Amino acid sequence: MGHTWTAWLHVTYLWVDAAHRGTGLGSHLLARAEHLAGTERACTAARLETWDFQAPAFYRGQGYEVVCEIPDYPPGITEYTLVKRLR
Repeated sequence: MGHTWTAWLHVTYLWVDAAHRGTGLGSHLLARAEHLAGTERACTAARLETWDFQAPAFYRGQGYEVVCEIPDYPPGITEYTLVKRLR
């Protein structure tokens, strides 16, 4: 799913099969990773990158905030960097 570095959880991959989307599985997996990063790795924040056709709305719904928006990266697509304070 990702890794920790200094006080940050870096979410690299979070993918849920279409048959299981909307069931809360993605929210549960992300919350569990955030919890473990905070309690076992002393992380205070999380970050991730996503594209406009992927899941920016999902991550916003989980409390993440957009801190960077790069249009046309790649051409025709916007990439977002989102962060969340864990405590």
